[in-house]
Amino acid sequence: MNSLLEPGMLVRNPAEPEWGLGQVQSNINGKLTVNFENMGKMTLESANIALTLQFDTKHTGS
Repeated sequence: MNSLLEPGMLVRNPAEPEWGLGQVQSNINGKLTVNFENMGKMTLESANIALTLQFDTKHTGS
């Protein structure tokens, strides 16, 4: 799935929830650069991480 990530997409790392929401900066040759709220810019090997897409950052309550 990481190969489909494009710059501007919002992601989370379920293994590290404290990193917060991240925005993909680049995805080149299996290396993802993501700017996370609480960790800053990180370069990750896409083969070693399973990021999840965050489609909507708004939270709805009932």
